[in-house]
Amino acid sequence: MKRVFLIVLDSFGIGEMPDAADYGDQGSDTLGAVRKSPYFQMDHMKRLGLFQIDGPNKESGGQEQELPVQGAVARMKERSKGKDTTTGHWEIAGVVSEAPMPVFPEGFPEQLLRRLSEQTERGILCNRPYSGTQVIQDYGREHMETGDLIVYTSADSVLQIAAHEDVVPVEELYRYCRMARAICQGPWGVGRVIARPFTGEWPGFVRTANRHDFSLQPPAPTMLDLLKGAGKSVISVGKIVDIFAERGITEYVRTENNADGIEKTLSYMKRDFEGLCFTNLVDFDMLYGHRNDRDGYAKALAYFDWKLPEFMGAMREEDLLIITADHGCDPDTPSTDHSREYVPMLMYGKPCRPGVNLGTRGSFADIAATILAYFGVEQTCGGASFLPLVMENRNHPGTAGRWAYFGEKNRNEESESADGKSRMKKTITQEQLRGLACAAMDIREYSYAPYSNYRVGAALLTGDGKIYTGCNIENGSYSATNCAERTAFFKAVSEGERGFQAIAVAGASKDSKRLDYCVPCGVCLQVMAEFCEPDFLVIMVRGENEYTVKRLRELLPDSFRL
Repeated sequence: MKRVFLIVLDSFGIGEMPDAADYGDQGSDTLGAVRKSPYFQMDHMKRLGLFQIDGPNKESGGQEQELPVQGAVARMKERSKGKDTTTGHWEIAGVVSEAPMPVFPEGFPEQLLRRLSEQTERGILCNRPYSGTQVIQDYGREHMETGDLIVYTSADSVLQIAAHEDVVPVEELYRYCRMARAICQGPWGVGRVIARPFTGEWPGFVRTANRHDFSLQPPAPTMLDLLKGAGKSVISVGKIVDIFAERGITEYVRTENNADGIEKTLSYMKRDFEGLCFTNLVDFDMLYGHRNDRDGYAKALAYFDWKLPEFMGAMREEDLLIITADHGCDPDTPSTDHSREYVPMLMYGKPCRPGVNLGTRGSFADIAATILAYFGVEQTCGGASFLPLVMENRNHPGTAGRWAYFGEKNRNEESESADGKSRMKKTITQEQLRGLACAAMDIREYSYAPYSNYRVGAALLTGDGKIYTGCNIENGSYSATNCAERTAFFKAVSEGERGFQAIAVAGASKDSKRLDYCVPCGVCLQVMAEFCEPDFLVIMVRGENEYTVKRLRELLPDSFRL
């Protein structure tokens, strides 16, 4: 029974992205800032490989550095335009936002506020970007005297409504927010409308745990929709259910704080289900990042790290634990807003090979693609699966080949010709094409090509859904050089494989920033002809979503055959 526990440490960025300056976030590094705190302690996350991820927080090797022997890691790049919670979570779930959601740095239009006031039959206070804790101190007394709603925003795409629970009961505030959500569409379509109830007396007003987010509907099917449609459980812990507007969720539970979210996730680990448990731990962002509280952030991370062994100890044979984030929120910068940063991805579980560093991935959506592949659900959202690079070989313990199961084993009918070559009847899916392309590009980095400076990676898909990879290995005696395609084939054949579906080949010169289409040489094509049918697919890769596909008979129409 497969289960995936996906935990988002809200705002745990690990260094500025190349376009950070476009967002005013030059130099942002949430992890780097929090590491300066005397309360920072993440020994278990370090053991998983946190400080081996690419970027400014990567630690050099040495006697004092523990290698990431327990987890697989990657640095995740955000493709979407934005740095807010909704955009980040949507991309984690496979939906890339090509345009940023609207923001209102000068406040909301008068027409919008007039409609909201008419529907709620209450006046409006503030209408400015504001700190959530400061706005209730500055406008709370007037709100209690008049009953007017405190409406404010931030640098993010949000409309927030604050109200005292004694003046506006929580359920009534939620009703007002639903009205605002219906109004905020089109050019006013903020990512979230947020209810912000508070209690107490001035000047000691405090926000309560009854916050509630009302998000836009995702514009396309997400990982959650696809898993639910495939009959899997999709469990939301925390505000996930709100971020996805309750879509694609089979069960949800809200949380009061990080500690509550951790305990509720641990309780789900004791239950039988097949599918995804998706958790958001919001305190890092809401309580510490936005308040520039470095020490509070560090203490919250240390608490999560202290609880991490409980997660690891509760995992079953086919469980995967994935820890990531949705954006940054550097507590050391003057800004109190989110920051445009890379985020970490750490994966742990018995099916996962330890110590795999996936480098920098092109999109948060690769997480969705990987989870869908693990459950054998065909992907129709964005991203490229890295499952082939991290999955453990469970049929041949101890083998050294870099291969893995690619989703569910191929159960389609298969026939075999007299010479032992496999005749596959299964059509290669777009998800498999993307996965092979990604695997070929990743393994290319291990190429040894000091003479030609042309590096090539290859990923070979077998008949039962496993992947073997290879790179080109040159030699001063040119005849001893081996191409990437043959490296992959020889590894697979030496471990008893005979049936093959496709191979992806990615090549690039040493200094090239763009991959070239690389056509296999005649020797490699002849090796393919030895073990494959004429309809065997050869995928020539120029990017994770850019490739051309040929059949072997097109590239080698007159192969030498006995």
